[in-house]
Order: sequence, then C-alpha cells, then structure tokens
Amino acid sequence: MKKVVATCASFIVSYLFFISVGSASGVEGKEICRSSCGSLHNIRYPFRLKGDPAKCGDPSYELVCTGNKTVVEILSGMYLVMNIFYDNTTIHIINTGLLSGNCNLPLHSLSFGDVLIRFHPVHSYKYVISSKYIYAQNWATFVNCSKKIENNIYRPIPCLSQNNRFVYVTPGYSVESLLPSCGYLTMVTVGDVNITTTEGNVFQVLQKGFSLSWIVKNYTRSMVIHQCLRTAIEDTRDDMDGFTKFKKITYPFLFEYEFVECIKRSYNLYDGAAALYRSALVFIVFLDIAAFLLVLAILGRFVFGTLTIYAFLAYQLWNLLAPIDTVERFLRNEKALMPSRYAYTDIIAMTRHFKEKLGQGGFGAVYKGELPGGHLVAIKILGNSKCNGEEFTNEVATIGRIHHVNVVRLVGFCSEGSHRALIYEFMCNGSLDKYIFSSNGSNKHFTIEKLNEIALGVARGLDYLHQGCDMRILHFDIKPHNVLLDQNFNPKLSDFGLAKLYPKENSLVSAFAARGTIGYMAPELVSRSFGLISYKSDVYSFGMLLLEMAGGRRNVDNRAENSSQVYYPSWIYHQLEQTERLEFCNDIGIDNLERKLCKVGLWCIQMRASARPSMSKVVEMLEADGDTIDMPPKPFLFSSPTSSTKPSSVHPSLTEISTIYEDE
Repeated sequence: MKKVVATCASFIVSYLFFISVGSASGVEGKEICRSSCGSLHNIRYPFRLKGDPAKCGDPSYELVCTGNKTVVEILSGMYLVMNIFYDNTTIHIINTGLLSGNCNLPLHSLSFGDVLIRFHPVHSYKYVISSKYIYAQNWATFVNCSKKIENNIYRPIPCLSQNNRFVYVTPGYSVESLLPSCGYLTMVTVGDVNITTTEGNVFQVLQKGFSLSWIVKNYTRSMVIHQCLRTAIEDTRDDMDGFTKFKKITYPFLFEYEFVECIKRSYNLYDGAAALYRSALVFIVFLDIAAFLLVLAILGRFVFGTLTIYAFLAYQLWNLLAPIDTVERFLRNEKALMPSRYAYTDIIAMTRHFKEKLGQGGFGAVYKGELPGGHLVAIKILGNSKCNGEEFTNEVATIGRIHHVNVVRLVGFCSEGSHRALIYEFMCNGSLDKYIFSSNGSNKHFTIEKLNEIALGVARGLDYLHQGCDMRILHFDIKPHNVLLDQNFNPKLSDFGLAKLYPKENSLVSAFAARGTIGYMAPELVSRSFGLISYKSDVYSFGMLLLEMAGGRRNVDNRAENSSQVYYPSWIYHQLEQTERLEFCNDIGIDNLERKLCKVGLWCIQMRASARPSMSKVVEMLEADGDTIDMPPKPFLFSSPTSSTKPSSVHPSLTEISTIYEDE
C-alpha cells in the first residue's frame, strides 16, 4: 500500500511539472578560457583570473595571481590555491596566515558563524560558505585556559602557552561545551583529519590546507523534479520506519512535505527554484483540499448520513421511554440553581419584558427577574460596548466555575446572536456603597463589629479567588459598588468583567493597560515605574475599600473642611502615627476595631507590591486583635492626589502592553 501511494503521488506531482521543462543553465554558452598562474595551469570555468576577458568564467569565482601564486578571497580572508579538481568540483586551499611560521594563528579564518547549515537534495554536505562553496570536513577550535586541562580532547599548544596562559586545540565547532576555565580564541578548518589524534605538529597539519566544493547551478527544472521525487520517496520511507499502521496513513502528507522542502533547498542547483517551490506548494495545497472534499463526500454519503438517522431515532426513543416522576421533577427544579444557558425569549419572560430595573453599570443595565422555579435573580443585559465579548467571557469563565459563600453565584447566561445576558442570584440589600457613605462622613447603618464582619467576608472571598481555585483569579475591580449584600448583610464579591485567570504555579502574568476604577486601582496598574502587576494589585484595592468602610467616607473628598483631610489615607496615617485618637468628621473617637481596620488598610495600600500582605495574611490580621498589628510604613508618595471625588472606571485596553513576573 505504501509503495502504491508513493507511486501515485510521484506520478501526480511529476505530471504537473513535466508540462513545462526548463532549459539547462551552467557551462553552456560560456566562453571557454584557460589561464595559468605559476604552477597552477588550465584555470577555467567557473574560475577566472583577475584581468581575464569579461566573458571568461564567473566573476564571483575570481582568482588573483600575485608572485606566481594563485590567491582566492573568501569572506575577507585570503587563501592560497594549491589545486583545482574539475572532475569532482573541489578546490584545495591554505590559509595564507598559516604560511608565515610554525606557531601562528591566522588573523582571519572560516568559523562556524560564517556558514549556513544546508542539506543538499543529492549530496550529504552540511555547510554553505558565502553561497558559493561547500565545506563537508572537520573543524578545530583554539582556546585559552587559565589552568592546565587533563582531557584527551584538549591538545596542548606549547609554543603559544606561557606563564598562566595555556592554549589548547579541541575538535569541533561548539563553544558552548568549553570548560569554564577556557575562553574562545579562534576556529579553523582542518580538512579530513582529527586534530587531537593526528601525529605531527598541529600547525604543520593546518598548513596542508583543506578542500572546498564549489556550487554549480547546472540543474534543469526536470532534473530538480526527478531528483526531489526520488529523495522524497527515500526520506519518507526512512521516516516511516517504526511507525504504527495507524500513523502510516500520514505517508502521503509526509511525502508532500519532503518533496516541497527538497525543491526549496535546491536553490544552489537551479536558478528557478523559488518559482518552482511556489508552484509546487500551490498545487499540493489544491490537491489536498480536493482529496479532503472527496473524503468528506464519501463519508457523508455512506457514514454520516446513516449515523445521523440512527442518532435521531435513538433520541426519539429515549424521550418516549424516559420516566417523568417526582425525582425527575426535583432534579429538573434543582438544575435552575446551576449555571445554565437560556434563550433570549427566556430572559424576556424572566424579567417580564424588563419591567423592574435595579441599576445601570458600565457594561449594561441590571433587571430583577424570576426563574420558573420561583427563585429571584438579577439579570445583567450587556450593551453594545466594544468590551462586551471580553466582559461576558470573563464572567462565565471565572464566576461560572466557582462556589463560595462570599462570591456571588452565576445562575445562568444567555448568548444568542447580538444578545448577551448574565443571570446572578438576587441580592436583596444591594451594594455596600449605599450603606458606608453618608453626607456627614459617619457610618450610621452598621456597627463597627458588623463592619469588621463584612470586611472579613470580603477578604475571605478574595483569598478564595487567589488561592482556593484551580486557577488563580485576579478581580482587578474591588470597590464598594462591587460588594453585594444578601438578606443577612453577608457580603459577596461581584462583577468579574475585568477579571483574569492565571495558573497558580505560573509566575508569568499577562498585564493589559490600566484596568479597574480610579481611586481603587493599584499604582503599578497605571505605571510600571511602581513595580510589577500581580495578585497584590487586588490587595491594594481591598485596602482602599477597607479604609472607606472604617472612615465612612470616600478616600478622596474635596468637600472636607480641613485641606489635610482631603486624602483620607494620608490623614488617618498621620493620626495613627501621632498615636492620638482618631477624629472623624463628627468628632467621635475610634475604638480598637476601627484602629485595626485602618492599620490593615494601610498595610494593603503600600506603594510597593512586595510590601503588601497576601489576602491569606489579611484574613489572619482581621481575625486577630488590633494591638498585635504593627504600624505600617508610610504607604504613599504624596498626600493629596488630583483625582476626582467620584470614582470612574478604566476599561482594559485591547493592546497588551507587557508580560511581567509576579512579585511575591
């Protein structure tokens, strides 16, 4: 079967390209010129001596006759030509830098960095030099070591070694494997000898020279195709050895790959190789597409059609036989509490044609709804913002897979055409910001004990996002508006539109342009000069939230009577630093719980992310006694930022600005 496929493929490809057969290029049409220099006679194409008529030889293979010696320049190095063998297209040369003595390293020599690795479709050579010559022999590397080396592959060079400088020669061209005490000096070609085992003086061996083959582009289009067909069949057969019967079905594709790669590599033999490669690639792509469509048509007629009919009949039979009893009804009702997909008509019915609007967010409006089982829900209808797709997928990918007492549950979603909606459990007491801010700066709704309880719940929810899931979830938008309260005023984190998932064991964090809400956004999200972005960015936002809960006012308030109180974190830090009783706007003192909340908040808003505690540590601090918490360092560079009193959201840029390491 393998031979049949190979033969068919060979026939198809050769039939295409033998329609047009190119003419030969090479020595045909070249004027036959013969020159001599010293002992080197009969110099002819492709070589020419400098000063020969313009029609003689190839200008890129020009030789120079000086002092009855023939010299060729290769990559700025001068080499003495000892002989030219036209029968096997090789030239034997010696580096002129080696002729001045028996202990001199050449000023310029061919190194591995001067060559390109190429695999000829016919020959087995590896190295192409200056696109004109081929080198298929050995290399040697001279190294300078700071101490003596006892190693068989390091051959000492006594005439170059002195004092604490020990010079060795080692075979090969890789400097990566050198011993740590050795440094690279130069690399030379040594012909077909092993420099460490050959007898005699090293420099005498080098003075024997080495051979290069020159590249002659005398192949025609048909010759390249014939050779590449044979090469592709042989290489594919070798590659398939050891393959299982299942893997051997890839034989035609492997053959096609080997064929076009062979044509691509034949540029040294045929001037039209690039055009031939493009033609072969286009033809094979069309051939594969036609074969794929043919296979699909056959499968669709004899396999898929039959399977579809059987699947439809099995589905109808299942619906007829499935028992509809009390247990089944119970399971179907409980399914309403798991994330489910709904049609847009279901959304209209749940909201009673969007009758009761609960609020308006940055990504769309929120309506009150009711599931068929009677469960109340909040349904966010996403608008037509350019960030719709990201906000929707972020919510479903993050909150849709987690369950925690302090994270709002995603009950379901809708994605139908341009309509997108997210269905959450209903939180009857709304968001936290309605309760912690008042016109006179006092917090009348909650006792300080309840505030501490709410703060601890938010901290536990955020710690769960960072450490409790299979993937680390970064929220990037912690603020009072995104903390919802249930009927018992238990807090739940919501609005995961800006959230991102990252593996916990992976310290690489892909960071976008500034994302979050001004006033709660960590400084490193605004400028890289403040450090690296990580989960500590959420810790900063939580710290700002904690200070607002403790103070009963926004952290930036231009209406403050005292200018020093405009930026609340700066003012509260000054009060704690002076170890005086805190004075809020209504001149009521602060007890230990309030002092603890302030200290934890100030720890969380440190400018350097590495100085902020993790959320696990924050939970411990909130559960501990306030007197056990140390006074944090000053967490800000200035005391009065210029931001406005009303926070505004900053949506993520569509362009990723950096990939950075998480600062632990």
